[in-house]
Amino acid sequence: MESVQAIKQRFGIIGDDPKLNRSVEKAIQVAPTDISVLVTGESGVGKESIPRIIHSLSHRKHNKYIAVNCGAIPEGTIDSELFGHEKGAFTGATASRSGYFEEADGGTIFLDEVGELPLPTQVRLLRVLENGEFLRVGSSKTQKTDVRIVAATNVKMAEAIDKSKFREDLYYRLSTVEIHLPPLRDRKDDIHLLFRKFASDFANKYKMPTIRLEDTAVQLLLKYRWGGNIRQLRNIAEQISVLEQERSIGFEKLRAYLPDMGSNLPAVVKQKSGESDFSSEREILYKVLFDMKGDLNDLKKLTLKLMEKGTSDAVKEENKSLINKIYNEDTEDDYESAEDITEVLQLPQESKLQEYGSDKYSFAEDVEEEETLSLQEKELELIMKSLERHNGKRKMAAKELGISERTLYRKIKQYDL
Repeated sequence: MESVQAIKQRFGIIGDDPKLNRSVEKAIQVAPTDISVLVTGESGVGKESIPRIIHSLSHRKHNKYIAVNCGAIPEGTIDSELFGHEKGAFTGATASRSGYFEEADGGTIFLDEVGELPLPTQVRLLRVLENGEFLRVGSSKTQKTDVRIVAATNVKMAEAIDKSKFREDLYYRLSTVEIHLPPLRDRKDDIHLLFRKFASDFANKYKMPTIRLEDTAVQLLLKYRWGGNIRQLRNIAEQISVLEQERSIGFEKLRAYLPDMGSNLPAVVKQKSGESDFSSEREILYKVLFDMKGDLNDLKKLTLKLMEKGTSDAVKEENKSLINKIYNEDTEDDYESAEDITEVLQLPQESKLQEYGSDKYSFAEDVEEEETLSLQEKELELIMKSLERHNGKRKMAAKELGISERTLYRKIKQYDL
């Protein structure tokens, strides 16, 4: 059995990452058998190398090796491509045709992007895996084939199965052995090595000196996320080799070739001038309105209780928490008498309550109808008169109004006086 290093050199696999070495080692171990293999990993990590290793080290190496990109074949013709068709099976089928499974008999077939197969085709593939049988499109004659199937996908198969996009039974038949290739960002020590290899190859191809990265550029190369993995790294090396006149590449030059560099770093998005966050302002406005409505409802409750109890002292004692909620910056000591409460809340004096008698509910209706207008306007009028009387001195005005200076200050801000 050939060593891992010898196989990597033979198939042009660059790098010495332990995860990469383990993947190659598993491919060498399963190659002599006929079990199916599923190669997983992100797009661009080099999954196509594994099935070639498996085929070349198997007893099928002298027979055909066919690679099929399942994602590139239209859904309407994929069954015909894989399993063949009979003459007249569909419009345009002017002659019978063998499919890939028939052509690869005795060899290996590599199904790349197997996760893109439509569900009806998955059923046909499952039958091939289970008993080696298939039907041509438009035929009722069962045919046998002896193929080794190696599949690859960058799809997260567990999610595809949960979403009913891929058959669970087919997945388990394909993944008798699963070989995972790590993304390039997890192979930090291999990135610069791969870049140098690509740069050397393109220098020979285009007959020009080899490009070289400065230390700062190498650090940038290692920090970049490489969403396209080895394929993206190879393309960047080719672009720089062809376009740059200077063969020494620094940080800024390399950065210009790395797309979406900002997406890999934290960034602050500046809001356009004139653009405002209407949704947040609307939410704040709604909150203020709901708070005002709640305060007015609380005032209404106090008014009705005053009418029912007949004494503000009893109401004060029973509703300490409600009063503190309405004037949450004040303490109970800010109200030295029952008259303070009635004046601050704009409630009728006890002597006035007697006048209502049995008509208290009609008074409640008046409060309901005019609460928005009368309470606020009366409060504003009293504050303005008191401030004028004391030449704007808040302390004297607050004492006259029977409220704390803090409450008066808050009311001045509220009414924009």
